[in-house]
Amino acid sequence: PDTSGAIVIGAHTDSPCPKLKPRSSLEKGGNAMLGVVGYGGGLWHTWFDRDLTVAGRALVAEGDRVVSKLIRVQKPVCRVSTLAIHLSQNDERTTFKPNLQNHLPPMLASGVRDQLWRTPAGLNGIRKDASRRHHPVLLRLALDALEREDVNDVMELELQLCDTQPATVGGAYDEFIYSGRLDNLCSCYVATRALSELELADKKSVAFVALFDHEEVGSLSATGAQGPLLRDALLRVPAALNVSLDETPSSFDVAAAAFRARSFLISADMAHAQHPNYADRHDPEHAPKLGRGLVIKHNANQRYATNDLGATFLRRCAERANLAPPQEFAVKADCGCGSTIGPISAANLGVRTLDVGAPQLSMHSIREIMHVDDLHHTMSLFQAAFSFFDDFHQDLFP
Repeated sequence: PDTSGAIVIGAHTDSPCPKLKPRSSLEKGGNAMLGVVGYGGGLWHTWFDRDLTVAGRALVAEGDRVVSKLIRVQKPVCRVSTLAIHLSQNDERTTFKPNLQNHLPPMLASGVRDQLWRTPAGLNGIRKDASRRHHPVLLRLALDALEREDVNDVMELELQLCDTQPATVGGAYDEFIYSGRLDNLCSCYVATRALSELELADKKSVAFVALFDHEEVGSLSATGAQGPLLRDALLRVPAALNVSLDETPSSFDVAAAAFRARSFLISADMAHAQHPNYADRHDPEHAPKLGRGLVIKHNANQRYATNDLGATFLRRCAERANLAPPQEFAVKADCGCGSTIGPISAANLGVRTLDVGAPQLSMHSIREIMHVDDLHHTMSLFQAAFSFFDDFHQDLFP
């Protein structure tokens, strides 16, 4: 069948956090601690003095099979405490620079209570090799969360710290969303919602969402944007549509390359809103505001993949859908710029790409903030991009 190519919204699912080490059992000062390592570029000072728990994945034995189970302990179980100001020395009182190896491990249990618990009844059959990697009380918490009795069913744990405070709507007018991991689960959510509500009748293009891991550490993994996920998806679509002229490999390669050339990727990753207390950190003409809608990201040095055609496409989608035009962001000329999955995907696949994001504050903090209106504007504009890609494709991407 005749197809315009694919309209894809890509986003990453990971966020900076302390991850438990493979051997997380740690003792300091006689207390049971968790050995952790920082994943990504987190604002690590925001993790101190928060009520934390653990979440992630457990590999569990079920008969002869090993299955993967999601796990989250539903109560505060650990905490990273700051040093009292009375014990601080010199510049420690004015500059907080924790050493992640020495100062980030959270306390899991006091030494006295831990010793009382370490009785034959408390251990309840925990085997020695498991307890060497993870503290027995952590294994017990994991078993309870998995609703299991036999600790020998747990083959491995892959866990990270997370905040126990739930997301909420706040502000004097209930206009803000306070939550962890807005960067970048917000983009994942709105992209998925926009796709699920798309009307598919009479569409020539193929619409889908691609969600990647490991963006915060460079995307170089099997499930990251430098991996084969999007490339394989764009190969399988023309194969499923039987667009090749014959069964020869060269014919299929040409058809797949043509399909890729007709496709368009929107790289969705949260954007930096102008901070009212640090307004000078933004270029005054490219300073997105909370509550004013989705942001198009520009960078002359290709840290973002946006070009004039992609930006025009999104602006026309907003106009057609009667939405406020997207905002524009570019870093100051004397400031460095982060990057996204956009340039990686554009370079690896040759797919035309646009970088966008909803504006937020406190990026990479344990607790971030965005505006409710930006959530709705982003979702509506993503729906418009899915819906109107066929209409604008020939004009903008001949």
